[in-house]
Amino acid sequence: MSLYQLSKLLFRLNRDPQAQAVFLSKPETLLADYNLTEEERQAFLSRDVGLLYILGVNGQILMHFAALCGIEWSDYLQRMRDAIKQYGPVRAGIYAMTTSPDEKVAG
Repeated sequence: MSLYQLSKLLFRLNRDPQAQAVFLSKPETLLADYNLTEEERQAFLSRDVGLLYILGVNGQILMHFAALCGIEWSDYLQRMRDAIKQYGPVRAGIYAMTTSPDEKVAG
């Protein structure tokens, strides 16, 4: 998996108005500079923030991407919850799950 490349793409997109304009008109052209898996490419192009979360994208980066895509905050959070049910636990990054999504965490 190329989580670093995916995160780098989204970080750039979050801060570069020119990249944002390209994303809104021809998003596939942004992918040329990044070595992504097909699953990552499809998640990005389909604006699937839930799957991007499962792939390990940091929430601080992902929430800006969600806003660019017009996704409301509560919907953004729900998409991440739904993605765990659909795709399983977070696979990589700081949110990688060490417990089953059904287990209660003591606290």
